[in-house]
Order: sequence, then C-alpha cells, then structure tokens
Amino acid sequence: MKKYLFLSLSTAALLAISATDIGAREYKIGFIAPMSGGSADHGAQLQRGANLYMKLHPNELGSHSVKMIVRDSKRPGGPIAKAAAQELITRENVELITGLVYSPNAMSIAPLVTKAKVPVVIMNAGTAFIPNMSPYIVRVSFTMWQAGFIMGQHAVEKMGCKTAVSGYTNYPPGKDSIAAFRKGFVASGGKILDEIPMGSPAQVPDFTPFLQRAKSKSPGCFYVFVPGGNHGSAVVKTYQSLGMRKAGIHLIGPGDITQDSLLQQMGSAAVGLVTAHHYHSFLKSKANQDFV
Repeated sequence: MKKYLFLSLSTAALLAISATDIGAREYKIGFIAPMSGGSADHGAQLQRGANLYMKLHPNELGSHSVKMIVRDSKRPGGPIAKAAAQELITRENVELITGLVYSPNAMSIAPLVTKAKVPVVIMNAGTAFIPNMSPYIVRVSFTMWQAGFIMGQHAVEKMGCKTAVSGYTNYPPGKDSIAAFRKGFVASGGKILDEIPMGSPAQVPDFTPFLQRAKSKSPGCFYVFVPGGNHGSAVVKTYQSLGMRKAGIHLIGPGDITQDSLLQQMGSAAVGLVTAHHYHSFLKSKANQDFV
C-alpha cells in the first residue's frame, strides 16, 4: 500500500532537471521518515513509492544515478530529525532532503536547510504554514485544511450534525486540523460545544477521560485528529468501548483514524466511521494497483 505515491514522483521529477549536467555523477537524496515505531508504516510506504518510481523510470537521469540515504526519525519531535538533517547535510553532502511524515520534524529542520541552502520536498507533514518557514521548502502532499474544512461542511450538510466536539493531539497539525473543522462546521450552521486537547504525539495516551468528556456534551458528531498509527486505532477502540455510537454520536475525522493498514485490526469498531482523506489503498488507478 502506498500513500502519497504521486509525492515521490514529484521528487523524482525535480531530480530530472539535473539530467542535463555534463558527465555522469551520483546524486544523493536524504530521506527522513519514521522507519520504526508506531508510524513505521508511513515511512515504509513513502520509501516504497520513491523506489517504485526509480524502478519504473530507470533512464530518467540518463547516465546519472541516485542514491537515497535513509534516516529514521522514529517519532514526532524535532531532535532526532534535526540531527539526521544535520548529518545528511554536513557529512553526506546531500543535494535534497525529502520524506518528513511529522510536522514537528519538518519544522525543526527549516533553519538548517535555509542556512545550508538545501532544498526540501515534504512528502507528508501537513501543518499549513511549514513551507512559509523557509524558501527552500516545498510540499507536494496536503494540508490539514483539506480534510478538516470539508469534514466540517459534510458533518452539517450531509450527516445532520448540528453540534460537535473536537478532540486533537496537542501539537501543530492537531491545532490546524480542528481550526479547519471549526471553520467549515460553523460556516455551515453548526455549533462547536468543546475542543479537547488529548495528549502529545510522543506516546499513545489513555483516551478514556477525553472521550468521556466528549460524550458528556452529547454532540451529534465527535471530530478527532490524532497521528496515524497506534493513536488512531486506540481512539476507535475507546469510542466503541464507551458506547458512543450507541449514544448517537458519530465519530468523524481525517483519514488518519482509519489508516488502511490498521482497519482489519479495528474490526467492527471501525464500521460506520466517516473520514475524509486524499488517498486510500483501494483506489483502482493503474499506478496504485501496480504498487499495492
């Protein structure tokens, strides 16, 4: 399964500009993403997408070659990603850095790449303002507003939710996501009853007290943003165990809470969830089917 296959294609397209250089050479690309831990699936998918593109286009760079140097960012939070970027720039002399699943990691390397004048192509990190942090950063993925705003409109106009509570992991993309949902929901005539910070992205919390607080407000919809991976499956299981569906509360959010690779593990708890996302592995396009 490959999320964001087209992102890796864009990265490779940037490299193709260098194909006109005289004399064959090897181009080094730094790839920073979680390759271990709860979101390792995201990193693996991005890497597989880049590898697939290079396999399908072996002559894209003519006589030149590409070496991808992978570094594990492990989890959200800047220090590991920042250290990886520093090493890739100073020791490996990479010409470009890509990957970057987590927003805090992308934000942490902005000063480094600006000083070193090394371009960055973000494959995932969706906090809206990140490209504004450096003239050397571009993003070819998405922002939290794409799913959040649309989900706000959909909840009112298609699901009949007149009231909502939002729950979010308390870091930049979570705040971005609920702001987007609030904008779409209120603009469509809905009322936000509460917005609940639900811990940090560093570890999966016990979601029970947060969801109990949401349930006590009796909203029509409960909008949730958490990082993809174990956070999402924990939210869904807690939603079921607290009987929120039986109480008439719809669980909605971006696709992070219904990650394709974890749906089977969620079992019946995932039935009836409504999410908005820019990709899922069941797309029937040829490029996607070739990958999955």
